[in-house]
This record gives sequence, C-alpha cells and structure tokens, in this order.
Amino acid sequence: MALSNSSWGNYSSAPVSEFLLTCFPNYQSWQHWLSLPLSLLFLLAMGANATLLVTIRLEASLHQPMYYLLSLLSLLDMVLCLTVIPKVLAIFWFDLRAISFFACFLQMFIMNSFLTMESCTFMVMAYDRYVAICHPLRYPSIITDQFVARAAIFVVARNGLLTMPIPILSSRLRYCAEKVIQNCICTNLSVSKLSCEDITFNRLYQFVAGWTLLGSDLVLTVLSYSFILKAVLRIRAEGAAAKALSTCGSHFILILFFSTVLLVLVITNLARKRIPPDVPILLNILHHLIPPALNPIVYGVRTKEVKQGIQKLLSRL
Repeated sequence: MALSNSSWGNYSSAPVSEFLLTCFPNYQSWQHWLSLPLSLLFLLAMGANATLLVTIRLEASLHQPMYYLLSLLSLLDMVLCLTVIPKVLAIFWFDLRAISFFACFLQMFIMNSFLTMESCTFMVMAYDRYVAICHPLRYPSIITDQFVARAAIFVVARNGLLTMPIPILSSRLRYCAEKVIQNCICTNLSVSKLSCEDITFNRLYQFVAGWTLLGSDLVLTVLSYSFILKAVLRIRAEGAAAKALSTCGSHFILILFFSTVLLVLVITNLARKRIPPDVPILLNILHHLIPPALNPIVYGVRTKEVKQGIQKLLSRL
C-alpha cells in the first residue's frame, strides 16, 4: 500500500505539459453546425474593426479624442477575438483539442485583462461624453490627445496588473491525472478545478478583482450618464436635447451590448446546476464575438462622421 501511495504521489505531482479542451461535452454533434455562424461572426468582427481602424487612421476629420478611444476599443475587440475564436474553430473543424500549459494560461490572462480593459474603456468614453455635453466649453482643454494617451496607459496598467495574479495563481496549482477541460477556452474556474489543491483563494481573488474592476467601471459609467441625462433635461432649445443625446447614443448602445451579454453569462454561471453545462460555454464564446462584431457597425451606422469616412475609404478602393 505504501508503494502504491508513493507511485500516485509521483504521478500526480508530475508537471502538466498540456490540457485538452472539450467543447459541448453533451452535444459535440453541434460543433460542425455552429462552426459556420461562428466563422461568419468572426470574419465580420475582424473585418468591421479593421475597417474602422483604417478609416479613423486615414480620415483627418476623425483625428479626435472620441475616435481615438473608439480605436482603442476596436483593438481590444480584435485581440479578444484572435485569442479565443481561432482555437475554438480549430477544435470544431480539425478536433485540435490540445493546448499547451503556457498557451492556456496566456489565453486566460488575455481574456481576463482585456475584458476589464473594455469595461474601463467604456467608462472613459462615458466621461468623454459627460464633459462634451455637461461642460462643452471646457471640452477642448480637458479631453486632449494627452488625456487619451494617459487614459490608455491607465486602462492597460490597471487591468493588466490586477488580473495578472489570476493565471499566476492557477498555473502554480498542482494538477493531477485529469487534464480534460470541460470548456472551449481556458477559463480560470474550468482549469483550476482540475487541480488536486484547494482553490478557494484562487476563486476568491477572481471574484473580488472581477467585481471590483467591472463594478467600479459600471458605477462611474452610470454616474456619468445620470449627469448627462440631468443636463439634457435642462436644455430648452428645440431639438437641442435630441442632438445632445444622439452624440452619446452609439456609445450607450455599445454598453448595452457589452453589459447584457456579460450579465446573461454571469446569471447562467450562477445557475449552473439548473442549466446544461453547454449553455454557459456557448454564451462565453458569443461574448467574445457579438460585441466585437456589433460595436463598429453601430458606430458606422449611427455616427455621421464615421459613415462618411468609411464611404471615402471604400471609394478609394
């Protein structure tokens, strides 16, 4: 018996070199059917964001802080898509389920950090609209190119540093014989529950960090829009209120996309015992596809300057 225990201890403490991702464990036949719409959404997200970035880069009239912030949002969307979706499609098409230890935790870090970076970017964009509507005369002196640069550094530094411990804590755990992740992507909870060790602190840190970052961004965003709404209701000139709201309408729609998909994902994870495990997995994938695909389209359709810039870009081709 002593020999058996020793052998098990040596085996379980051996370093893990790779994990295996299992998408939709109960309905793997769905994978081929899902690959087509997911591929189209991926191409749409990458193409639309790339078009928006090129348009803002080439069109001089769009060289303004508001559109620089939109460019930052597009870059974050593209990185998130490229981090998650190609691997998911590789699993669907070629059954390439293996993912290296390093790649798994790198994907985990990018997903956690860039998700909160997007939330923080929405908060900065809400502040931009607050200053534009509530303090229009001071807008050029407050929202400058230097402000955007400092905001971008803050977005990256705050969220990168505070989410970095999540993959580090998870990677330092001791993993046993089981290395099959019941998910399409390397989420912290899906990976860490394969460990033989206590993961209470790991889960607690993700919960506290996630809700602190996302919660503070949401509170400040709602606060900005409450001030905007209060200022708009005071405007008595005919049509001025509608014009003021239209300047932040696109931004508000983007926040709704982001928040709604994230809220549904959180609810389904909390009610995991009552919902088939494949549903949260699908929602997690869609959360990395739907907002990135719709964000540039909403701005392209609703913002006159962006629409004109895209038309000029297309006319040059």
